[in-house]
Amino acid sequence: MAWICKKKWVIASSLVLAISLFVVLVNYSEKPYFRLQPMLGQSFSPRWMSSWQHKVARPHPGYVSVPKKELLKLSCDVCSVVSSSGQVLGRGAGAEIDRAACVWRMNNAPTQRYEKDVGSRTNLRVVSHTSVPLLLHKPQHFFGPASNGTVYVVWGPRRNMSPDGNGLIYNMLRRAADDFPNARIYVTTDERMNYCDNMFKRETGRDRITSGSYLSTGWFTLILAMDMCKEIRMYGMINDTYCKSEGYKKVPYHYYEAGSRDECAEYILHENAPYGGHRFITEKTVFAKWAKTHPIKFFHPEWQLS
Repeated sequence: MAWICKKKWVIASSLVLAISLFVVLVNYSEKPYFRLQPMLGQSFSPRWMSSWQHKVARPHPGYVSVPKKELLKLSCDVCSVVSSSGQVLGRGAGAEIDRAACVWRMNNAPTQRYEKDVGSRTNLRVVSHTSVPLLLHKPQHFFGPASNGTVYVVWGPRRNMSPDGNGLIYNMLRRAADDFPNARIYVTTDERMNYCDNMFKRETGRDRITSGSYLSTGWFTLILAMDMCKEIRMYGMINDTYCKSEGYKKVPYHYYEAGSRDECAEYILHENAPYGGHRFITEKTVFAKWAKTHPIKFFHPEWQLS
């Protein structure tokens, strides 16, 4: 009788040991989310864990959706921000650009036929009010299923962006949102526009309006990226002294507009315009300053920051 009891005890102990080993193997397998499932409930999933491991999206009050006025929620670890400059041509940086968690582009800059140099992914586009009609020339491409959930952040003055029915560009975006209900279209608020103006005055000492300056899409893009990205990798943007350097490379202002005005000629023209010019060179001086306190790196060409 004692022998039988001892045998049962050995079997029970072995069973407990086997179950314990199974639990240990599950808890320390390649899917660690199982360890947290009892605490977080049945809705917990590997997909949720993947996004949580990177960065939880947070709302940004300066940007609201069309037409519901919901806050933009987006956060990225590493952002590849691709300039529209001809500097990107021939660099072969496309694969490197696409490896980032988020890929940002500006206005209507295309990827098709330029994938080797600019990549093929697009998570977010910062768009000037003046470029919205260009997007609407290809509405299916930019706002339809082919956009793959791309977020559009459109900036512009209130006269064009007012949601009261009088804003010409806002009305265009509203119709696009009606035609493509899944399109993710956001506009900058008046407060955010004022913030960007005030930032220009604080960094340059010049009032944007009285100095006859127009902020560039690059300005709005970098301000937005500093708010949303843990690290910014900027591709194809020249610094403030590039156009004065000996033997600088002449490239088209936009990489997708072969034969257009040389980039440096465009920059100098705008910088010296008495009114209505983008202060591209001045902005680049500010960007270099920001890069000393923010995780911003410039590639193709690289910037030497003192």
